[in-house]
Amino acid sequence: MRTTGTITIRRRHLTALAALTASATLLAGCGSGTGTKAGGAGATVTLRIGTYGSFGYDNETGAKLYAEYEKLHPGIKIVESNVADGQKYWDTLKLRLSRDSGLADIQAVEVGYIAEATGPALAGKWADLGKTGGADLGAFLDWKVKQATTADGKVIGLGTDIGPMAICYNKDLFAKAGLPTDRAQVGALWAGSWDKFLDTGRTYQAKAPEGTAFHDSASGLFNAVISSEPVQYADAKGELDYRNSPGVKKAWSVATSAATGGLTAKLRQFDEKGTWNAGFKNNRFATVACPSWMTGIIKEQAGPGNQGKWDIAPAPVAGNWGGSFLAVPKSGPHVKEAAELAAWLTAPAQHAKVFAVNGNIPSTKETLSSPAVRNATLPFFGDTPVGRIYSEAAAGIQAVPISRWDGQVKTFITDNGILDIEQRGTDPAQAWANVNKLIDDKIQK
Repeated sequence: MRTTGTITIRRRHLTALAALTASATLLAGCGSGTGTKAGGAGATVTLRIGTYGSFGYDNETGAKLYAEYEKLHPGIKIVESNVADGQKYWDTLKLRLSRDSGLADIQAVEVGYIAEATGPALAGKWADLGKTGGADLGAFLDWKVKQATTADGKVIGLGTDIGPMAICYNKDLFAKAGLPTDRAQVGALWAGSWDKFLDTGRTYQAKAPEGTAFHDSASGLFNAVISSEPVQYADAKGELDYRNSPGVKKAWSVATSAATGGLTAKLRQFDEKGTWNAGFKNNRFATVACPSWMTGIIKEQAGPGNQGKWDIAPAPVAGNWGGSFLAVPKSGPHVKEAAELAAWLTAPAQHAKVFAVNGNIPSTKETLSSPAVRNATLPFFGDTPVGRIYSEAAAGIQAVPISRWDGQVKTFITDNGILDIEQRGTDPAQAWANVNKLIDDKIQK
């Protein structure tokens, strides 16, 4: 997932303990409310799952996996607590892990934080899913398993999805701006270069329908570009080295050019007010950087009235934005049952079901290469060959070194740097200096 994000891509740095505490009940699934998605009644064991973004398991808009599992296991009830903001989720999760209390039985972990989750401070907090729950580790992409493996060989997370990149675009807005709408022609506009993507944006803005922008968010564009770079926040040893990273420099240049050039709708992805979500329904922007998990978000937020208006073209450069894991805190009351559920949810058969409904590209080898995925379409996107587009993008993914600080650094750069440029007019050089100071102050290496 989602992303990325994000998450996600889907992040905002939380500094106030009060804010962390306020969101804790959502994370732990201890209360009812709009963020809670429950399974069946009459169970003897209730398993709580903490997630963010769109995992596609639930019984409402997802693949109804909870209902299926409960039917197979009559003594189990599943309750999912979901929040939109991945950074808030992670900050709260770390607080709960430090206290060994208030945790869900299963906690989702985004790839940007997996190095921290497997690091010295947190590695001992998780059950070893290589030994508990019956998961077939050989079914997963090798690099996905490696990402979730601690220094002493413990596998603390099972892969849910990966985030191969594409660009989703609004065909109606493209047509009104005089741009082609055929996906092959659209992809050719920017093939091989993010600078060509910016050039397309300038062409769009010259005839843009009133009240619209070419792209949703400069921060989202940063995440897309960095996802396509072989060097991101860490050096070859996995140590944080973002200041010297050519990938960070490239992503910053592209994103700030979009922000200062008026190519974006100046929105913050996954904002708590829902302004970004509303932008899909109101057709405020013509493109969004679109890792596979984003398709489910577009479907949900754009709504039935916009079905068929969105299409998908290859990204300028192949990349991987996001992807997540399911982990089991070892302090939980139902570790064995939780590990078994996590193994079932991430098995190839369930990966295929989630993709068919939500578009999340699976992290299991068999499912990723299966005709069910490669030949798949999603009703919201009409006849778009969603499976082929994302399968081909996935083939180009190369694992990159990840440091334990990647998630936080990404958040500081996007939410405290690029967003200042985009929404408050801060000079890019000053914004970069502010980011460096913030990282120096907040991250203790």
